Amino acid sequence: MLFKNQKHIIKNGKNQYLKEIRRNVLEIFTSAIESVDPYNVVRSKINNNKIIFNSEKFDISNYKNIHLIGFGKASIGMAKAVYDSISIKKGAIITNEINNSFKKNGLNVLYGTHPIPSEKNINATNKLINILKNCNKNDLLIVLISGGGSALFCKPRVSLLDLQKVTNLLLKSGADIKEINTIRKHLSYVKGGQLAKLANCTVISFIISDIIGDPIEFIASGPTYPDSTTFIQAKKILEKYDLWLKIPLSTKRIIDEGVAGNIPETPKDKDSAFENVFNFIVANNKMACCAADKKAKELGYKTMILTTLLDGYAKDRGKFLVEKALNYQTNAKKMIFISGGETTVKVKGKGIGGRNQEMVLAGVNKIGKNNIVFSSFSTDGIDGNSTAAGAIADTYTLERAKEKKLNPNIFLKENNSNKFFEKLNDNFITGSTGTNVMDIQLLIKFK
Repeated sequence: MLFKNQKHIIKNGKNQYLKEIRRNVLEIFTSAIESVDPYNVVRSKINNNKIIFNSEKFDISNYKNIHLIGFGKASIGMAKAVYDSISIKKGAIITNEINNSFKKNGLNVLYGTHPIPSEKNINATNKLINILKNCNKNDLLIVLISGGGSALFCKPRVSLLDLQKVTNLLLKSGADIKEINTIRKHLSYVKGGQLAKLANCTVISFIISDIIGDPIEFIASGPTYPDSTTFIQAKKILEKYDLWLKIPLSTKRIIDEGVAGNIPETPKDKDSAFENVFNFIVANNKMACCAADKKAKELGYKTMILTTLLDGYAKDRGKFLVEKALNYQTNAKKMIFISGGETTVKVKGKGIGGRNQEMVLAGVNKIGKNNIVFSSFSTDGIDGNSTAAGAIADTYTLERAKEKKLNPNIFLKENNSNKFFEKLNDNFITGSTGTNVMDIQLLIKFK
């Protein structure tokens, strides 16, 4: 069972019809997660000692030794698939799952922190680099990349303390993930194609995308892909969000030295480092949304996928999606609007929450007493700085909140969406899902 508090979520439906819709929401999200299961999506690409991506085929027997490294929230499931299919000489992965019990001979499972890197991340990264350095030109290195990899795979040009401060500032600034990862690349020795530059063998990357549009250069900060960003852009982003005067002096120095050309730029397109590097997306948000769409149809809903490119501020998008449903004319008894992507939150308050819970909270007043059920779910199981994965609201949420003297506007102002829904028992609690393809929203209009 994906949702640990499934009974509470369903029970909170005011009537039998709403209970059934809430049950359906959980079933649809579960189908979406199953479609991007890391083990299955990687295992499907390996057959008879061959790695196959559409027309691209790699015969494992052509390589002397096969090595593996991986980092990200899905690294355990991805590694299991490879180890069940291929004989690996040496491997190591970095995960943020503390209580994992995954063991394979020859595989070193290392723990790192997320989203703020720690000494554990740096030590683990050095162990992965050691494997990389032991690869010869006749070897194959399999790299498993997924969301969370930017924090977990970490070898900074600045001190750990300074990197932690910069990361904290960026995460609260409202900057999007591409902007954040542009900074990360230029404060690192391994991001932005620099891992590929260290490799002296053929590299095949299996990638689970957690970024809108699947730009490989930004997923986990693109360690095996040419980097189009520059030190100049990194500095402009820091200035854009009024962070230049707030970041540590060491960080300014690195950026300025890079702008001046005293520190080499990250490797660009046509760099010889990428001649034997192959990058493939094995799962993304679109796959999850399509699976949600299929399941919703099976449950009798008329469906519409609005977008898999949803971005912007969470509270704005929450209001927009509810308005979209309210204004849409349909004869369907149950209509479901599906969207996916990743929004941002500009943190001003000191509350607990995340973009999914904030999005739903922002829609509560607009839902009012209308026949709407709105939910948003983080596919990795963790939303923001909370332990919840998202939240759900319906026709009676505002009424129930008033009964408990909860004002949605006050909680929204304090970025305290988690506590609002916690008091209503309408948070989604899943724990880590072992995958990450951003977020999915389900908005149901019913009669």
